[in-house]
Amino acid sequence: MVINESILYSAGAEIKNYRPTEFIFKEGDGSYFYYQIVKGDVKLNNYDQDGKEFIQNILSEGQSCGESILFIDKNYPMNAEAMTDCSILKLCKQKFFRLLTEYPEIYMDICTWLSQRLYYKFIMMQNISYQDAIVRLRGLMEYLKSFHDNHAPYSFLIPLTRQQMASLTGLRVETAIRTLKTMEQQKVVQIRDRKIYF
Repeated sequence: MVINESILYSAGAEIKNYRPTEFIFKEGDGSYFYYQIVKGDVKLNNYDQDGKEFIQNILSEGQSCGESILFIDKNYPMNAEAMTDCSILKLCKQKFFRLLTEYPEIYMDICTWLSQRLYYKFIMMQNISYQDAIVRLRGLMEYLKSFHDNHAPYSFLIPLTRQQMASLTGLRVETAIRTLKTMEQQKVVQIRDRKIYF
């Protein structure tokens, strides 16, 4: 979901730049800002007590992060971490809610976007409950491809590394690599120059 940048600036948003591995916010921080990615990639993640990372989602240009928490006045249950050099528009919570009152169509867009995120969470939880690694990876790829118009076989380049796909599906990276090779043999995916097409 993209809120027009000029509207955000007129509401008082400021741009902030982040370097790779820098946190936009951390698990446990209070939710005080609306964040919209202008440039770069951001991952929503958690780390367990052993330091193992679990990636919940990967967001890119035009997407927002952490906005659902603004509506319930809770602390963030995850981190937002820059994966690349990022430029992010930041709008304080009070001004964000004022913006929604002034632009009811943006409010509806946010509701649609939050519904899509909930749908994604449901699909991913359903896929992770399966033991079969093919089902998990295929579910992730189908979800990512669903946002694109061309649904022909092998028309969609998966924009994730094998490590990211493993983290998003709760698999070990070795399992993800082996499974992708099997999926290639079964003609579910094509792998060209180490890139995965679904």
